Amino acid sequence: MKGLVLSGGSGTRLRPLTFTGAKQLIPVANKPIIFYGIEALVNAGVKEIGIVVGATAEEVNTVVGDGSRWGVSVTYIHQEAPLGLAHAIKISRDFLQDESFIMYLGDNILKNGIRDFVTQFQHDQPNALILLTEVTNPQDFGVAVIDESGAVKKLIEKPKEPPSNLALVGVYLFDQAIFTAIDHITPSWRNELEITDAIQWLLDNDCRVLSHRVKGWWKDTGKPDDIIEANLLVLEGINPCEKGTCIDTEVTGRIHTGKGSSIEKSIIRGPVIIGENTKIINSYIGPFSSIGDDAVIENSEIECSVIMQGARISNVQKRIDRSIVGKNVVIRVNDRSPRTHKFIIGDQSYLEIIR
Repeated sequence: MKGLVLSGGSGTRLRPLTFTGAKQLIPVANKPIIFYGIEALVNAGVKEIGIVVGATAEEVNTVVGDGSRWGVSVTYIHQEAPLGLAHAIKISRDFLQDESFIMYLGDNILKNGIRDFVTQFQHDQPNALILLTEVTNPQDFGVAVIDESGAVKKLIEKPKEPPSNLALVGVYLFDQAIFTAIDHITPSWRNELEITDAIQWLLDNDCRVLSHRVKGWWKDTGKPDDIIEANLLVLEGINPCEKGTCIDTEVTGRIHTGKGSSIEKSIIRGPVIIGENTKIINSYIGPFSSIGDDAVIENSEIECSVIMQGARISNVQKRIDRSIVGKNVVIRVNDRSPRTHKFIIGDQSYLEIIR
């Protein structure tokens, strides 16, 4: 069984972070989001993974590599434009050939992986198996109607009046019948080949489509608040590991510090992860914070936030909370200056000043 990870798309809901990088490479607990999907596939026994890439192909290739770090082989498949999930499958046929395969959206994180999902597919041998979870806002998702046995009866994309609260998570298992289905559907009003249309074609043509419920939590990291929430959820299960040094520092709770990091005259409240070669001086790092490699935080307070690689934060008098700070961002307060604000901010940024 092969794996297909989708890592295209422009990530418009995560701008400005995605102006300079792929959304699937944004770190959650100091690990690129796409790594969680790859690891889920590897843990389920997949040895060959195709990654569908678009405009950020070079960056994804640089970060993910050839798959050797996980003991698998990775093949990159270029999608000319984000033309739909079914289109991504269609252009991957040479890689997938006639084998069953798992399609995993690269911005999803599942706490308990997909091993049980794969086991059900192998046991029941349907034409398609879809992963579902209950949501409070089904109108924002593809929604499934299932019978008592879990067989899928109908799919509806973002219904105004949802017939159920069971949303498609973004992980699918298919046999070769999906290629026939895709050949028989046409682009939607969005000019995309929709995977829900392809699965509905399977249903309309007497193919077996079954469902599997998510066990544990699932997170789609498509928006900034989702990144912060996913970071929180992952850090809840973090294992303590202290490879850095702490001097005159009060530490409580579970913390993970990388090699070469140093913490001086600070307070750390876990769960917290701190990257390699990072310096924290006279600061407070509160629960559910991720501090990336090569960052410097001095005379500042951080809590429940994602601070990326190379960020510099100094002399910030109010606590930074539930925030995302991008790579190499500089935030500093100069007490010697007049009572003014000075900003250099990229397109579509969000800045909130609370007095």
